[in-house]
Amino acid sequence: MPYTSTEHEVLAVVFQVRGLDSRQPALNVLLWQRAREPERGKWSLPGGRLRDDEDLIGSVRRQLAEKVDVQQLTHLEQLAVFSVPDRVPGPRTIASTFLGLVPSPATPELPPDTRWHPVNDLPPMAFDHAPMVEHARTRLVAKMSYTNIGFALAPMEFVLSSLRDVYSATLGYQVDTTNLQRVLERRNVITRTGTTARSGRSGGRPAALYRFTESRYRVTDEFAALRPPG
Repeated sequence: MPYTSTEHEVLAVVFQVRGLDSRQPALNVLLWQRAREPERGKWSLPGGRLRDDEDLIGSVRRQLAEKVDVQQLTHLEQLAVFSVPDRVPGPRTIASTFLGLVPSPATPELPPDTRWHPVNDLPPMAFDHAPMVEHARTRLVAKMSYTNIGFALAPMEFVLSSLRDVYSATLGYQVDTTNLQRVLERRNVITRTGTTARSGRSGGRPAALYRFTESRYRVTDEFAALRPPG
């Protein structure tokens, strides 16, 4: 069918590694459940229509703050444009997607219709939002290899085992702690704080605390690629 007008929306794929204090940390995505048709009851990415008086980045920040009260983003960047003519019912609507990251253990206040969901176990998704999540995850996995973007997911200070869990949950496979430390120290991505973590119940030597050298996104090795073992 012919379209007489085109609308524009912005959608945010917001990730956080949750459960760092458990045995099963996992990469989660923020979704809200639709209360109206079309696709009532299905889950959607936060976002909405672009206003005439705002740019894309301003729009996505406004809508995240208004709709899901996520103001603890440590990284936000534009990813892709989804423009299939019939991707949503009604007027043709082009969607610009953004990648947003929230560090652990931040706990943004969420409204009742909004929840974190493991990316490996997504609920029924509205429209083309599931492919948007997968696309964003693929881009994040790639960036974990050649940039310092891990700073946006990790705590401010951490022991190496926690950093390993952040990388493992994001990449989707188990990462070796020693190899990860060697790679990130060689690229000057992480540095020791000079302090140690509190001893656990089992006692033992306190683990050294680390932090990211910078809390600003940068490319560390444009040809690098972290790969699964074996």
